[in-house]
Amino acid sequence: MDWIGETVDSIKSLQIRQVLTQAVSLGMIVTSALIIWKALMCVTGSESPVVVVLSGSMEPGFKRGDILFLHMSKDPIRAGEIVVFNVDGREIPIVHRVIKVHEQQDTGEVDVLTKGDNNYGDDRLLYAHGQLWLQRHHIMGRAVGFLPYVGWVTIIMTEKPIIKYILIGALGLLVITSKD
Repeated sequence: MDWIGETVDSIKSLQIRQVLTQAVSLGMIVTSALIIWKALMCVTGSESPVVVVLSGSMEPGFKRGDILFLHMSKDPIRAGEIVVFNVDGREIPIVHRVIKVHEQQDTGEVDVLTKGDNNYGDDRLLYAHGQLWLQRHHIMGRAVGFLPYVGWVTIIMTEKPIIKYILIGALGLLVITSKD
């Protein structure tokens, strides 16, 4: 309980110059994170270079909470590759394996059919109504690496928002009360 009193006293003793310095430091941290994210987007060619696996549909290869690193190149997509795609009408991207590739003879464009490794059937029920194949514009990237379990932080903060607000508040307090 003594810690709370010390924190309140520390906040009261701050001068306007210290508060402005801390605010600028916080702004620089946020700006740096955004710059790094945009640079990763440019390097990987993917609109989202890092995604979290949110379900068990790709087990045993990828488990819920794994973080996937994506890359999107001009190379044609092949059967067996793991891709992350968006479906029209859904906000959350899906991580599944390409099981069939269909090349259109007239245009040369490649359409793909996907399936979760742990699912019984293909993903046509997940696609938009009447859609049988995914086109290239649906695909956000190919999985090129992963970190196991690290994405649980994101899942917990999404499922229990109070934890996210407590963490943000604690970090904000830490930034405001630091004397550097």
